Amino acid sequence: MSKRATEIAEEIRRLEKELRQEIQRVRIRSYEIRDRTVKFTDEVRAQHRKQVLGIVQYLRHAKLKHIISFPIIWLCLMPAILLDIIVVLYQSLCFPLYGIPKVRRSDHVVLDRHHLRYLNLIEKLNCLYCSYFNGVISFVREVAARTEQYWCPIKHASQLKNIHSRYHKFAEYGDAEQYRTTLPGIRKSFEDIQDSSDS
Repeated sequence: MSKRATEIAEEIRRLEKELRQEIQRVRIRSYEIRDRTVKFTDEVRAQHRKQVLGIVQYLRHAKLKHIISFPIIWLCLMPAILLDIIVVLYQSLCFPLYGIPKVRRSDHVVLDRHHLRYLNLIEKLNCLYCSYFNGVISFVREVAARTEQYWCPIKHASQLKNIHSRYHKFAEYGDAEQYRTTLPGIRKSFEDIQDSSDS
């Protein structure tokens, strides 16, 4: 990768970290996390209770397209659960063999929205679904990114819409000499990943 591309990738990672810190700073105003439990201020809890929309009222205002698509949406949960199980097994068995640091699943699959008191039961279930599904996809993408770094770390000829976290380490497309000489180093180049050996 060119020096400028490396600098841009490092700047993106720095800005992403800064964004996460800013989001966390804003969060601290209304709640804190103690022992993995969210604690809202009394004032915020009172506001939440006022905003609950009862299930009957919620269903009365539900759009027909939402009701019709409900079974299809929830049908997608089955392959997501299967994918989750298979990828957990895959990384548990194969990553130690390859020397790849494991992806901590709990960094990606975060289930906490169902604790919000301003959501009714249906909204809580929907939030659990979305949090789980998107978390699994995020987890799987990171496992796949680390796998690709080990097995096929070559950039694509076409520009990608979204690149994963490991792509900046890959050899340039069409540069056979670079690929052959850098492959052993790329396969071991996980020093930028913090200890995440617990999945």
